Amino acid sequence: MSRAALVVIDVQESFRQRPIWAYGSNPDMVGQVQRLVAAARERGDLVVWVLHSEPGTGGLFDPALGHVRLIEGLVPAEGEPTLVKTAHNAFTTTNLQQQLTQAGILDITVCGIRTEQCVETTTRVGSDLGYRMTFVTDATLTFPIPHWDVPETATVEEILADPRTLTNEEIVTRTEYALAGRFATIRTVDEVTGAILAGTRS
Repeated sequence: MSRAALVVIDVQESFRQRPIWAYGSNPDMVGQVQRLVAAARERGDLVVWVLHSEPGTGGLFDPALGHVRLIEGLVPAEGEPTLVKTAHNAFTTTNLQQQLTQAGILDITVCGIRTEQCVETTTRVGSDLGYRMTFVTDATLTFPIPHWDVPETATVEEILADPRTLTNEEIVTRTEYALAGRFATIRTVDEVTGAILAGTRS
């Protein structure tokens, strides 16, 4: 039995409802996630799906609005758990660790939305819990981040025009620098799927 898991984080419709979606870092993210999922299933790895929920807020992550669901094209197979979290990382408000422990998981590969937020935070917590973490950057997605004093009413155009806004490239680079050699191994989809299908881990 495989002792590895793929954790797919927050690849959900909520994000597609935001105007900033069109400026995401990785237009082929869903396709890349599909490749990881197919390779993990081929090997017999556990695939875990995670969704983010903010009940009662009235926002896009409020399940009452119907957007807390996987983006079209992603469908859990029978026996693959779908967990719903209310924190940035996938461990604190779910039974993810319990499920991983029961399955004997030692290695976790992560992907999803957003690169520097829920995916990175899950990676850091997972590493602190003792798992060997693999962060697949080109199966993650993020968006430009406005400066913290920009009003919430700012339009996408205003955010993009602000020289203080962090670009997608800056966010991805900073995330990889922060994680590599400390919390995770950084890999590409090609590297991970090749290793999985070859029956090896690097």
